[in-house]
Amino acid sequence: MSAPVRVLVCDDQALIRTGFSTIIDSQPDLEVVGECGDGRAAVDLAHRLRPDMVVMDVRMPVLDGIEATRLLAGPGVEDPIKVLVVTTFNLDEYVYEALRAGASGFLLKDAPPAQLLSGIRTVATGAALLAPEVTRRLVGRYAARIRPAEDKTGDVPLTPRELEVLRLIANGLSNSEIAATLVISQETVKTYVSRILTKLDLRDRVQAVVYAYRRGLVT
Repeated sequence: MSAPVRVLVCDDQALIRTGFSTIIDSQPDLEVVGECGDGRAAVDLAHRLRPDMVVMDVRMPVLDGIEATRLLAGPGVEDPIKVLVVTTFNLDEYVYEALRAGASGFLLKDAPPAQLLSGIRTVATGAALLAPEVTRRLVGRYAARIRPAEDKTGDVPLTPRELEVLRLIANGLSNSEIAATLVISQETVKTYVSRILTKLDLRDRVQAVVYAYRRGLVT
């Protein structure tokens, strides 16, 4: 059997921390290696314990979850640690900023236990936890901010078909929806997505969405 996914839980509410930890530790393939109540402690513990991922609250004292995420998973961080953000508010500004800071996805705190566990496993595998319908709402609300005026649309090292797939990703389509739109197989879509992420040096679909909007590839 493979080693369990090692998880650090960070939330300033002790009851939520305990609840998350109890749910996670109930699974044979998951293990809580530490708990903390603020972002600074999360950064320090993560550097010391080297978990596979951090379940991170957004609003916390000392250092908030956004800055903690940037320190653990942001651009330029050597050996980054995956971060799954949890929040009370659906798609609020803090969640958007956390995604830009390097988080691999987010969940609401009132999500059922099965969704939390599925989200942890999804992020642990290197995938992004951002459902297509959530992507559509996210970019619809923050498109103007994601696309700064100084960014250019040129010099994108993708083929025309890869650009087409990237635009569909940025518009919130799932792999199956992209396959249906382009009349290709889902396996072919997966291949295109992998090439896009590799060529653009992006970690996941979340970063691909932000990239597309910052480059003005979608409106």
